[in-house]
Amino acid sequence: MSPFPADLIDGYRTFRQTDYVTDAARYRHLAERGQKPSTLVIACSDSRVDPSRIFNAGPGELFVVRNVANLVPPCEDGRGYHGTSAAIEFAVEGLEVTRILVMGHGQCGGVRAFLADAGRRKSAQTFVEKWISLLGPAYEALRADGIPDDPDALQNRLEQVAVAHSIANLMTFPFIQKAIADERLVLIGGFFDIYSGRLQFLDSKNGRFEAVAA
Repeated sequence: MSPFPADLIDGYRTFRQTDYVTDAARYRHLAERGQKPSTLVIACSDSRVDPSRIFNAGPGELFVVRNVANLVPPCEDGRGYHGTSAAIEFAVEGLEVTRILVMGHGQCGGVRAFLADAGRRKSAQTFVEKWISLLGPAYEALRADGIPDDPDALQNRLEQVAVAHSIANLMTFPFIQKAIADERLVLIGGFFDIYSGRLQFLDSKNGRFEAVAA
């Protein structure tokens, strides 16, 4: 008896009979030649936000890193396991991607959890609490500009401001600084609204999110 749940097996069988048949040659090519994606996407682990589906990307087209609240930590030399940082380094130095997209989204559970305890918790106690504490600087920047009274508006603003702060954290990595200076890498901010299915991009000149034409 297979240890896999029935729904996963059904999904796999559908994949083998449909998508894999269509892309079999591509999979074989990728297996023999390796991957060479042009874009690293840093997205949330949220099950509703799948970059490959949103961008209609096939196998080998996107290198995707997903974590809680699509956060990028600053470059650190300390001991520990830095999974997101390692993936970024591999994408830039190993795969030589030419674009990094940090993609936030609406109704983010990580942002909601941070706001639920913002200003009350003195120290992070769990893995999740420690990770989402990275939202602290974005929240303080938002406070300096004025906190929206409406809770939903506050969450939406923090979800978007956090994208800009993650891009700023990307700039703390020396290999990213060099790649940008050499004009072989660009950083992009994006935001996906789950309810409407609309995508926005961060205008680096005015700091605002603008709609992408569908």
